[in-house]
Amino acid sequence: MANIVTGCRIICSIVLMFVPVFSPVFYFLYFLAGFTDMIDGTIARKTNTANEFGSRLDTIADIAFVAACMIRILPTLTIPVWLCIWIAVIAIIKAFNIISGYIVQKKFVAKHTILNKITGVVLFILPLTISVIDLKYSGSFICTIATLAAIQEGHLIRTENRK
Repeated sequence: MANIVTGCRIICSIVLMFVPVFSPVFYFLYFLAGFTDMIDGTIARKTNTANEFGSRLDTIADIAFVAACMIRILPTLTIPVWLCIWIAVIAIIKAFNIISGYIVQKKFVAKHTILNKITGVVLFILPLTISVIDLKYSGSFICTIATLAAIQEGHLIRTENRK
């Protein structure tokens, strides 16, 4: 059941690519995808069906959702160059984490830390605040949390087998 809910997030992400950005349908799919992200892990734990496949599917669904939102929302924004650079640095850290996780643990590793979850929540809220809070402020706040989350995730990935 949890994997079906996660799969719905992937479907919502794909459909988001084809509806007008910030339209009622866009927001409906956006909230539905966000809701599935909140409940799939809980369903898996409550039904004792949590497993490696579900965790990986969740990560893939998260990536699909973030990518769809970035592709649709970013072109509507005027993002300062310094913020673009900061976002690129975070992406490089995350890519380094994936590569080093594979080198250290010989498998794809993604950590669902509290900071990663907080990053997800504030990123989810961002499109709802764009018309109210200047992007340089909300972007700085989100990037600070995302940077800390990426650094923490990298540390955990590289030190997990040393314990």
